[in-house]
Amino acid sequence: MSKILVTGGAGFIGSNFCNMMAEKGHRITAFDDLSLGKTESLSKKARFVKGNVNKKEDLKKAGSDFDYIVHLAASSSAPMFAKDMYYAYQNNVAGHIAVMLWAREIGAKKMLFASTSSIYGNNPTPLTEDQEVIPPNHYSVTKMAQEGASRVYSKAEGLEIIAFRFMSIYGLNEEHKTTFANLVSQFIWGMAKDEEPILYGDGTQERDFTNVKDVVQGIELAMNSPKKYGFTVFNIGTNKCINLIELVKLINKVMGKKTRPKFIPNPVKEGYVKSQLADITKISKELGYKPRVELEDGIREIVENLAKRDSKSCHRL
Repeated sequence: MSKILVTGGAGFIGSNFCNMMAEKGHRITAFDDLSLGKTESLSKKARFVKGNVNKKEDLKKAGSDFDYIVHLAASSSAPMFAKDMYYAYQNNVAGHIAVMLWAREIGAKKMLFASTSSIYGNNPTPLTEDQEVIPPNHYSVTKMAQEGASRVYSKAEGLEIIAFRFMSIYGLNEEHKTTFANLVSQFIWGMAKDEEPILYGDGTQERDFTNVKDVVQGIELAMNSPKKYGFTVFNIGTNKCINLIELVKLINKVMGKKTRPKFIPNPVKEGYVKSQLADITKISKELGYKPRVELEDGIREIVENLAKRDSKSCHRL
């Protein structure tokens, strides 16, 4: 079994990755500064270390005996940059370089990290990894910088580095993200309280909603692959998209509700993405990736988990 360091390990994607890999017997160290993540999301089978990726002494505290580093720690959405742009750039760009240097220093076999589909902006769909991209917002600029630094460093130092451009990721363990959570989760939480889901514009914007379990699948396949890429990029998505009006209808179907959405003018002025659909030919051909979780099933899992949690709360009362 492998020894894996997961930065951002107590976050949404990080905790799901840690828990699923720990269940398979891997030795997992979840590393997180808890600015957003929560240790409650982690399995007891995962070791937790509190730390900041920009501090080498914290990385040393996590240890140096790792086969792989999965780097997920980041300011992970465009609104976070509006709050504190300097910190967000430092967190994403300098933090990425710090982890990359640490991976090389400890002799890790591979470093795998989260890039973003936001890099594509409003490129024509389906989105392919070889498209020319112009990052539309600060968040995607930092992810483009991570990719560029990784490409150069991998070639110079021989470190295997793989980037993933995630589509619109949803699933369990996302509650701590509150307003930064995926729309699927936010709509479910609100509709459970009979609140109207808010749709920007006419609601026809499309997203490739991808369950976090399929993200974990993609990372695991790349981690275990014997193929050598030096540096490469993979999309992780479903190659299916749905507009937000249809998403609300699907959630209503699962929840047995008839909640109507509320339409408002789009307040997002910087690089709003109208359409998102991943071409997953590369990751499917190279790694054997195939999406396993249908959107309706993923919605049902969140709804059922929410009902169980609410039931426990009532019992405690």
